[in-house]
Amino acid sequence: MPTGIPIHRAGISKKLAPGQPGTKRYQRQFGDALVCVRYLIHPETARRYTTVEIVVDEKRLPAFPAPNDTAEETLVALAIAYGETDLRQRVKQAGGKWDQDRKVWLLPYGIACKLGLHGRIRKGGDGHA
Repeated sequence: MPTGIPIHRAGISKKLAPGQPGTKRYQRQFGDALVCVRYLIHPETARRYTTVEIVVDEKRLPAFPAPNDTAEETLVALAIAYGETDLRQRVKQAGGKWDQDRKVWLLPYGIACKLGLHGRIRKGGDGHA
């Protein structure tokens, strides 16, 4: 239970995906709603805090309008972090190409939206971000 110490000063020491050792108890408690378990360590108090991230609501969003009337086949630049290996693999399987110079993935706008990646499109939206 929280002790009144500002937990926002605690740093994440470990982040675990559902199914990893250290998450089983929370998986039983929260089921498919469990997103991750984090262990935080407070530098001043030497306390470890366990937090869970769970899904509390889910809604279908309306279709996103294409930025600047972007055509479905127009290549867009997607920001995907190096550590997001599963997402990179999905983009690659969908035909995405890595642009080494700009450090972005390029994918047709229509496919990017179908994969739910609209929010990762770089400003400019035309693959020339």
